[in-house]
Amino acid sequence: MVILYEVHENLYVNMTNKCPCSCTFCLRQTKDEMNHSGSLWLEREPSVEEVIAQFDKFDMKKYHELVFCGFGEPTERLEDLLKVADFAKEKFNIPIRINTNGLSDLIYEKDTAPMYEGLVDTISISLNTPNKEEYLKLTRSKFGIQSHDAMLRFAGNVSKYVPNVILSTVSTTITEQEEQECKEICDKLGVTYRIRTFE
Repeated sequence: MVILYEVHENLYVNMTNKCPCSCTFCLRQTKDEMNHSGSLWLEREPSVEEVIAQFDKFDMKKYHELVFCGFGEPTERLEDLLKVADFAKEKFNIPIRINTNGLSDLIYEKDTAPMYEGLVDTISISLNTPNKEEYLKLTRSKFGIQSHDAMLRFAGNVSKYVPNVILSTVSTTITEQEEQECKEICDKLGVTYRIRTFE
């Protein structure tokens, strides 16, 4: 199983294939690997100990960040993720990033923002669109129409505990007017807005 894999100058962690969304644009709809990683579809979810053991195979000094992002929503295993992050930060003193849909509050039915404090340096959340109806069409979240508001609420809350919170959209997928609306949303929340290139 591919648990850790390289993309550019970062090391990525693939701990789960579970996700509450089925996004129309998700890379896993069309491919099974990233950057010649090998298949990111897991035979089963690896234990925390198995994930930690994988670090011995990599020269950790050469990576800029450890990124939790695989073929699933990493916060589906939030407690295990944070255990791995704690280990990596303590042993390698490496910045930790989570790429997420920002729906962990709905997954766990509680305010999860405080859990990230001291362990995560950057959280990158897929905003996708300023419109909650369009968001639901794109993400097909199992949580329904409340998903967009919950994601924004999480972004605002987690910015109290995590130094860098980024909300992103993909270039060319929404209009310039919508991008401006997204920027205004981010400004209001006090987080960073980023337009990323389409992969």
